[in-house]
Amino acid sequence: MDQVYAYGIVRTGHRLPPGATGVGSPPEPLRALPVGQLTAVVSAAPAGLLARRRDLLAHQETLLGLAAEGPVIPMRFGSVAPDEETVRTRLADAPQEQLALLERLDGRVEMNLKALVLEDGLSELLREDNQVRRLHRESTSRPGYESSIRLGQAIAEGLGRRAARAAARTLERVGALAEATAAGPEIEGCVLNMSFLLGREAQEEFRAVVESCSAAYRGQVELRLSGPLPCFSFTGTPAAPQRARPRAGARPRAGRAPDPATTSARSAPTTPGA
Repeated sequence: MDQVYAYGIVRTGHRLPPGATGVGSPPEPLRALPVGQLTAVVSAAPAGLLARRRDLLAHQETLLGLAAEGPVIPMRFGSVAPDEETVRTRLADAPQEQLALLERLDGRVEMNLKALVLEDGLSELLREDNQVRRLHRESTSRPGYESSIRLGQAIAEGLGRRAARAAARTLERVGALAEATAAGPEIEGCVLNMSFLLGREAQEEFRAVVESCSAAYRGQVELRLSGPLPCFSFTGTPAAPQRARPRAGARPRAGRAPDPATTSARSAPTTPGA
């Protein structure tokens, strides 16, 4: 049988836009696979699927289009089942839990906020940090390899601390608007990578607060806001908002989210927090 590409799970009766398509070149038409109160939105699985930009975007746009009509449990990019029966079996497994999750996601979106260290903030750091100022004087008066290494390390740590403080203050403000938060994978040079579950009506206020913080902490941290996104980060067990501590110099770490009983194509997942 032909393989099936899965986009997400919706309530039965969820409207699919006429002529809607998903991944593939040419794009594969979407279709619904209903089982009781749940429906999987799928298409034929393209041969040789890779994480090409056009397909990553098609996957995400499909989910956003579905979410505009009601809640959707999103699947990661590259979720491929061997046949339709495998997908139907997955839908029949614990349907009440999936219906409860759809209820939780109804009317909600995910926003992702990253706070990055500014590498061009040395002049301000020299005014604020006594240690960096001292090491800078020593490196200037007695230049050498060791003094340059010490200065470079002190600068990196100082810039990271400034960014982390600004990120922590930002998190306190925007976190109050979220129903839940989820920390994303660690990224080099990023002191905060956090996703927020918001009611659709809270999006504009959330954006306004981020813009206010960006202006207030200009020169200390770079804030990057993405969204609205499919609710990838909130498809597990509901959790209370986290008070994650921002930090600098983090290394990437793999994340995982629930998928259907599928095999993954040779691809990277579309992780909003990455």
